[in-house]
Amino acid sequence: MTVAQSPPAFRTTTLKITWEKLPYDYKLEEEPVDNLAQPLIAGALRESLELSGFIQPEMLIATNFGLCATVDEQLIIKAPDWVYIPAVQPLIGSKTRRSYTQNLEGEVPQIVMEFLSDNDGGEYSIKRSYPPGKWFFYEQILQVPIYAIFEPEGGLLEVYRLKGQRYELELPNENGWHWLPEMGLFLGTWQGQKTDRTGYWLRWWDEAGNLLPWAIEKVAQEHQRAEQEHQRAERLAEYLRSQGINPDQLI
Repeated sequence: MTVAQSPPAFRTTTLKITWEKLPYDYKLEEEPVDNLAQPLIAGALRESLELSGFIQPEMLIATNFGLCATVDEQLIIKAPDWVYIPAVQPLIGSKTRRSYTQNLEGEVPQIVMEFLSDNDGGEYSIKRSYPPGKWFFYEQILQVPIYAIFEPEGGLLEVYRLKGQRYELELPNENGWHWLPEMGLFLGTWQGQKTDRTGYWLRWWDEAGNLLPWAIEKVAQEHQRAEQEHQRAERLAEYLRSQGINPDQLI
């Protein structure tokens, strides 16, 4: 009879954390997306940042992307639903980035987000033994300054900031937004429709309180501006005609 072996535990109270490059031929586990809303929400977050000109070449903004650390000589990989890293080292050659190890390949991730689903993904898990819970990994190992947890069905957004060695819940402002100085933007929830999904979304607002638009909203704004300009031109032409002036003959 084969006896099932329990997963190895970390050996010491003080964890030995090292940053080692993941071998390029390392086979990453591919986990199916358990909620179809997750990639839509993550993509919408990036879309508005791209359109606003926020994203710079040195940044890394990714979805379901492996963050790596070696703890007591045991490799740990967690893939948050959304991650923002302000500066990473450029890749050499034509290789694509398959994972990220902070300190070795660039800066510490400044923001990680997890979107809750029907399945228990351990977003609140402080499990210390191997493999550690997501909360413990982001808080104690990577020490990411901002950890956001979003529940798409009910629209609840929780933003935790690292204070000392622990995450503390931050309250939103009067608009329900959270100021993220790491990005110079507000993060909050918005209810409405995009493509074929109607529900709660995560959105960005700038420091002045302006909503960063999606592509379809930006097109609508441009169309509205063009229509307003056309109406102003029509009113001016009508006034000139009332004064006996042919606007078509004006240069």
